Amino acid sequence: MDFIRSCETMAELVGDAIADLVGTEEGGRFIRMGADGTPTRKIDQVAEDCILAYLKEHPLCRTLISEELGRMTLEGEKGTIFLDPVDGTHNAIRGIPFYALSIAYAEKGIVEQGYVKNLAAGETFSASRGEGASLDGKPIRVSRTSLLGDCAMSVYGRKFDLTPIMSLGKQIRRWRLLGASALEICYVACGRIDGFVDVRDTLRVTDAAAGMLVCEEAGGMVSDLDGNRIFFPDEVTVGRCLVATNGVLHNKVIEYLR
Repeated sequence: MDFIRSCETMAELVGDAIADLVGTEEGGRFIRMGADGTPTRKIDQVAEDCILAYLKEHPLCRTLISEELGRMTLEGEKGTIFLDPVDGTHNAIRGIPFYALSIAYAEKGIVEQGYVKNLAAGETFSASRGEGASLDGKPIRVSRTSLLGDCAMSVYGRKFDLTPIMSLGKQIRRWRLLGASALEICYVACGRIDGFVDVRDTLRVTDAAAGMLVCEEAGGMVSDLDGNRIFFPDEVTVGRCLVATNGVLHNKVIEYLR
């Protein structure tokens, strides 16, 4: 299975299908409540339908877990795909060029392949376990920033309640809130930001699985708020908190979060 090549094909299909919906009221039209408990917008549904149609013709996995439809059994022999058809839906429907397709492939609970495509900018982040991470086919590494006072981080609090992270926030130099978790974790991987902290307890496996592998394969670290390995259940109704950094800063970030 050439997973990354298949992902490129799916990204092209999604990009074409949603092009006329980006930045429009129609793209943001409410369709139904998704399996994850959040509203499914038309742009989400159209993107997911493209992926589902492709996977039915090209059975890359046995199980599909998607943010909108939840769990579905397909005709593949093995493996699970975690899908977020449009990560950063609000950005997409407002025409902000920071939203992505996120796809991860796992076997026996271990993510082996990750793919995140910035559908607006056309950049592709990908990784295979043990083989490193890349941006548009070129190897990437996390930053070397070692001081919190020099770093830039995306920092999320639930409904903008920053109380749990104010201690950390006072230490870092620059805050960023970009609005698409999968891409932000990949931005840690390529050194554009030094960390991503999400304490909302709403990040799902479909949001994070691909980006986590990209970040770790680029030399970064990903954990829960206590610095422990983070585990996501294979469904979309349960969220988690997450910390992703360049590794050098990780213990310092965890210390301030405590």
